[in-house]
Parts: sequence; C-alpha cells; structure tokens
Amino acid sequence: MIMNLIFYCFFELRTLHLQTNYYNYLKMSKGLSSSSVGRKVLMALSGFFLLFFLMQHFVINLFSVISTNLFNEVSHFMGTNGLIQFVMQPVLLVGVLFHLGMGIYLDFKNKAARPIKYIMDKPSENSNWMSRNMIITGIMIMLFLGLHFYDFWWPEIKDKYIDGNWDDSTKYFSHLQHKFQDLTRVIIYCISFLFLGLHLAHGFQSSFQSVGFNHNKYTPIIKKLGTLYAILIPSGFVFIALFHYITQL
Repeated sequence: MIMNLIFYCFFELRTLHLQTNYYNYLKMSKGLSSSSVGRKVLMALSGFFLLFFLMQHFVINLFSVISTNLFNEVSHFMGTNGLIQFVMQPVLLVGVLFHLGMGIYLDFKNKAARPIKYIMDKPSENSNWMSRNMIITGIMIMLFLGLHFYDFWWPEIKDKYIDGNWDDSTKYFSHLQHKFQDLTRVIIYCISFLFLGLHLAHGFQSSFQSVGFNHNKYTPIIKKLGTLYAILIPSGFVFIALFHYITQL
C-alpha cells in the first residue's frame, strides 16, 4: 500500500513536471513569435536556412559547367531521393514563404511605428540603400522564383508525378541548356541575380545581428564574409547562365 502511494505520488509529480515544461515551452514559443525581437530572430533563422540552400543549389548548378554526366547524376539523385522530395523540399518551400511573409510583416510594422516622417529625416545618412529596400529586393527575388519554378520545378513535377517518368537520368542537362537558349530569359535571370546580391549584401550580416551575434572582433569579419558571399554566389549564377547561352551560339 505504501509502495503504491509512493509510486502514485512520483507519477503525479513527474506528470506535473512534464506539463510545466511543456507549458513553459509553449510560452517561450509564443513569446518568440509574438515579440518584435522574436520575429526578427525567426526571420534570421529562416535566412540562415536559405543561405545554406542557396550555396548547395549553386554547387549543383556549377556541376553543369564542369561535367554533363556529373550534373545529370546529382540532379537525378536530388530529384528521386525520398527524403529530399518529401521532407526537405516542403520544408524549403515553407521556409521561402515564411521568410517573405515575415519580411513583409516586419516592414509593415516598422512603417506603422513611424507614421509621421520628420521634416529633416534623411534616411540615406542613417542607412544604406540595401537595408532600406530589403522588401523590394525580396519581392523581386520572389517574382524571379516564380519564373524559376515555371522553368524547372513544374516541368520536373509534371514529368515525375503526372507522366510517371522517374527513370530518365539524362534529361537535366539538356533541359537546362534549352532554357538558356533564350537571350531574354538569360537577361531576366542575370538581373534577378543582381537583386539577389543586393538582398544578400545586407541580409547576411543582418541575420547574425538579429540573433544577437555582435562582437568587436568578429562582426567586421562577418560583414566581409557577407559581402564576399553576396558577390560570389550571384556572380556564379550569372556565369552559369551566360556560359550555357554562349556555348550554344
């Protein structure tokens, strides 16, 4: 009887402890998403995720310049792997939509907090063009993603899930070259990558700042890395687009 009582008390205390931890977790999560600082942290975390994906996407596309077979093999693996298709791809889509939606929301809240502009307000003296127009560059990137999905993602979805063609591992390079035969499309891609570079020029360093990473020694290094990333990655995508256009002239 005594042992049963002890076990019952232990079980109740354990349940109460788990419920308290769960409540605190929900409270912390709600606070993170409802506060201005919390939203900026979530915005930064989604930005880190997209920075990683962008690097991975660039490396795969760069294979198309190095080796046709390598590009086809890697693209086929990415396009048929269940984990990537049914886990990572939906997560990526949610991450992109969340990053855009949160960016628009934060921009709206910032402007609503300052409904009246001061007469002597000179934003160009307080911040650079990239930081003041992140929402513009972000929207331009999203418009480009719509074209990119139309060019590559939708045909792949149709080919696999509608037509049932999962086995063709040689189509990726020819499809890429076909899209970059059109000079107008190449120009649109290059302009889009310019907007991407402008967005990254501020977004890279801003993401670290939003999560509280400020250090007299390391912050300048992060800024330099951000500038390097914002130049090299978009320039690399431009190079790939121009390479496939010029080699088909």
